[in-house]
Amino acid sequence: MFTGIVEEVGTVVAVDRSQDARLTLRGPVVTDGVRDGDSIAVDGVCLTVTSSGGDGVFTADVMPETLRRTTLGGLEPGAPVNLERAVRADGRLDGHLVQGHVDGVGELVSRTPGARWDDLEIRLPRELARYVAEKGSVTVSGVSLTVTHVGDDTFGVSLIPTTLDATTLGRLRPGDPVNLEVDVVAKYVERLLGSEGRR
Repeated sequence: MFTGIVEEVGTVVAVDRSQDARLTLRGPVVTDGVRDGDSIAVDGVCLTVTSSGGDGVFTADVMPETLRRTTLGGLEPGAPVNLERAVRADGRLDGHLVQGHVDGVGELVSRTPGARWDDLEIRLPRELARYVAEKGSVTVSGVSLTVTHVGDDTFGVSLIPTTLDATTLGRLRPGDPVNLEVDVVAKYVERLLGSEGRR
């Protein structure tokens, strides 16, 4: 489980596609105290650490399903990625409950700079739109954000200076893909209400 509060922007060191994919990434903050088998969210995708060294570098295997359903399949060496370690049970939950299970890939439609923040419009798959609500939470490439408005197949978010500086979202340009994870609570509510209706 994660919070969507990015700890650092790491870097893709290598991509091995000889057997599905193995990513090697550099992140000195998230690798502090990390052990094989620990979970690290990479651009919002929960990955299991398969090996780590003392130099801030770790590797993770990526399944074909993950490559198909996320932006990780397009990563190349040198690419920046948002990194977050799994939250500790005794830690602070500053964002919202994030599983690291990406629901789909969206696209940045537009970016409007403000005096101290940027407003972003993001297109999402229509089947995910019902889970996004104004003032609700959504995860964009691993970043927990508050939804400012919702359209038929788009939604808006505003990025404060800290988010612009401390995540990859400050570098996004229109047309760029983003990983999206909707609020898991909304999905469970829909499932439960659907079950009630079938009784």
